[in-house]
Amino acid sequence: MYQLLRGRSLKAISIDALPPLALAFLIAELFFKWRSFTLECGGFLITWFVLDWAWSKVTSRLSASTASPRF
Repeated sequence: MYQLLRGRSLKAISIDALPPLALAFLIAELFFKWRSFTLECGGFLITWFVLDWAWSKVTSRLSASTASPRF
């Protein structure tokens, strides 16, 4: 984890990691009522993983489309 964060600004980390984390937390709080800490924690982590994967795909496509010139 340290390798991923080293050399990056707080702004870059917050843009990359904060939206999926916040959305996963909100989803877990609103919808996961399984009365088991282990199940709810696992559900939160899986949700966070999926949202982070989707967020990284969206941001990489947006940055690729703005970086390449269109003729």
